Amino acid sequence: MTDRHTTATLDLESVEALEKKYDSALLTRDNGPRLATLLYWGTIVFAAYHIWTAGFGTPVDHVHMGIHLTGLFVFIFAGFPLFKKTEALNWKPNTLLRYGNVPLYDWVLMVLGIIAALFLWLSWRGLVMFDIPEQTLRQGNPTTPDVVLGSFLVLAVLEIARRTIGIILPLIILVFVAYALLGPHIPVQILQHPGVDWRQFVNNMYFPSEGIFGVTLWVVSTVVFHFVLFGVVAQRMGLGQFFVDNAMIAAGRYTGGPAKVSVVSSAFFGTISGSSIANTVSTGSLTIPNMKRMGYPGHFAGGVEAASSAGGQITPPIMGAASFLMAEYLEVPYTTIVIAAIVPASMHYIGVLSIVHFTAKRLGLRTYTKQELPHLLQVWRNGWATIIPLVALLVVLFSGYTPNMAAFIGLMLCIVVGFSSFSKPLTLIVPLALLAFIFWKVSPMSGGGFSPTMGGVLSACVIIGLMHKRERQTFTELFDSLNVGVQYALAVGAASAAVGIVVGVINTTGVGFRLGFMVTSGAADMAENLYTLFDWSLLAIEQANIQQFLSLVMIAIACILMGAGLPTTALYIMLVAVAQPALAQLGVPPLATHMFVLYYGVISEITPPVCASAYAAAGIAGANPFRTGLSAFTLGIGKLMVPMVFVYAPTILIVLPEYFTITSFLQVSITCAIGVFAIATAVAGYFMTALNPLWRILMAIAGLMLVAPGWHSDIAAIFISAPVLLAQIWQRKQLPVNA
Repeated sequence: MTDRHTTATLDLESVEALEKKYDSALLTRDNGPRLATLLYWGTIVFAAYHIWTAGFGTPVDHVHMGIHLTGLFVFIFAGFPLFKKTEALNWKPNTLLRYGNVPLYDWVLMVLGIIAALFLWLSWRGLVMFDIPEQTLRQGNPTTPDVVLGSFLVLAVLEIARRTIGIILPLIILVFVAYALLGPHIPVQILQHPGVDWRQFVNNMYFPSEGIFGVTLWVVSTVVFHFVLFGVVAQRMGLGQFFVDNAMIAAGRYTGGPAKVSVVSSAFFGTISGSSIANTVSTGSLTIPNMKRMGYPGHFAGGVEAASSAGGQITPPIMGAASFLMAEYLEVPYTTIVIAAIVPASMHYIGVLSIVHFTAKRLGLRTYTKQELPHLLQVWRNGWATIIPLVALLVVLFSGYTPNMAAFIGLMLCIVVGFSSFSKPLTLIVPLALLAFIFWKVSPMSGGGFSPTMGGVLSACVIIGLMHKRERQTFTELFDSLNVGVQYALAVGAASAAVGIVVGVINTTGVGFRLGFMVTSGAADMAENLYTLFDWSLLAIEQANIQQFLSLVMIAIACILMGAGLPTTALYIMLVAVAQPALAQLGVPPLATHMFVLYYGVISEITPPVCASAYAAAGIAGANPFRTGLSAFTLGIGKLMVPMVFVYAPTILIVLPEYFTITSFLQVSITCAIGVFAIATAVAGYFMTALNPLWRILMAIAGLMLVAPGWHSDIAAIFISAPVLLAQIWQRKQLPVNA
């Protein structure tokens, strides 16, 4: 391996510093040595509780979610100040009103939050001494303690969401709260509803099944949290570096090599990462400086990394954990979501890679030399074991077992591979315990666990994971990884609890269907006016088609705006509750509607002015943040168009039998890929040779028509692009042979 490559490894300390700089969810107080130590070990216990429940069974919903909320309140009120100013983050000596740099009011909020979170558990069977009946008798008729604690819980989850991810989400939620309470007074007649008083509102938000203790917090606390932990632990025990090394081998020697390494490594890493920002800084801390050294402009280098990292959130198998939520909402197997996401995700990367390739051609940028690349055999000899946990996780997932069981196996194998060794006998407790667990799950005593084949496969993974000669990390580093994983999960948990209020309001008032009707009726009015313009032209466009297209555009814009600055899982939960009813009224298949809102929500990660991933990349590149955001948005142009394709041609999702045929699938997917490729040439301004402005416009139009499903648009695209292709061939022949 070259010296250059050896020095270009991912430094965990520098990566963590970058993450804290650009991810507000990691920017916390200096709590001082004593409280910081307590909180540190608290995160380890919190992570251990979730890992245990993943493998051995989760308590009933209100108990488990109450415990999860308790952890959120402790870590967020202790770590995140009321306002993130420098003086609030820096250490201040202890006083009567402040301990561990946490003001007294935050300690009070923490304690009240814990009481509110655990009260349902404590009072589920009733509290005779306080004259509180069991919960089933209070449903619909909450007691005064229910109303008081429920009211505080609503305010508390809004506050922890504000402290971790900013003010935008709480403001949106407050609009929904106001809508629920002021229903009869809404000035728009179609949005009016009878309304609910505060007592009934708290009843709907506080008691399980909807609201805060609804499906959103349940899925995050039982599945998403575990995969966030897995992503952090796997990356830190060497899987992230293994991905980057293989990306360099696969793409480094081709035109635009440094940028293509960024795309490929971010795609790999994004599949296990629940955060676009974490993806950006983890791989970008290596790839962005390399791109700049090779001559790429800083804003373009940052844009490549941001666009690629955001793409990880739509890339199977894990898709930033949104795939598990989607499977829960649609009540379909997880594998259905994974298969449906394959082709749309590939279109995004075709677009990014094509733009990178042609931009490198236009700028004449060099690629990596053979001496600068790592050696395949050496990379695999050193890192093959790091892939074992991911392989085992996917095997369990695709064999029909629950996602939390898959995460449990993946996490335990990360510990086996990364931290257990024969040279440290005490560490062998973990693999021995895991083998015992596997044998127990195979035995009849477990009540139906692993099949003998699955037990054999997983046992082999444990044994093989112990045999490698790679250097192990210490358990201190493992605990550090769990600590960071919990920190990542705080923002997602806070957002999911808060978004539960939106879901509760929608279920209570039916506002989702009302908004859907407003969108479709507004689009119908605009379509009627536009139809009169097209009616006299040669374009045979039906009014219903115009209406549907306008509806989709308005919903897409709403998704991008509402998704700004939110974690992937939280934005998906909120968008699917608000936008999905509108798409359903257009007759779009449910799977396509969920994919549609996820795609356009994720696009907000790279859409100025709120594009957190692009800003993180700009910080690494030393480039203008807004210009980096524009570059990222341009590079992600494929992701912008593909959702329209699977709405108009659901065959591209593969798993919808009523739409899928081999002929239609091949026609749509191939022409879509060619269309994205054509648009990439227009964006880069280069194909065989440089493209002048007119040729770029024609290629963009042809690309759009190829992306649009249908033979008619494909034929038109051929005629539009033909002059450009002929001109390019002629110009290419005029160039010197070695050009």
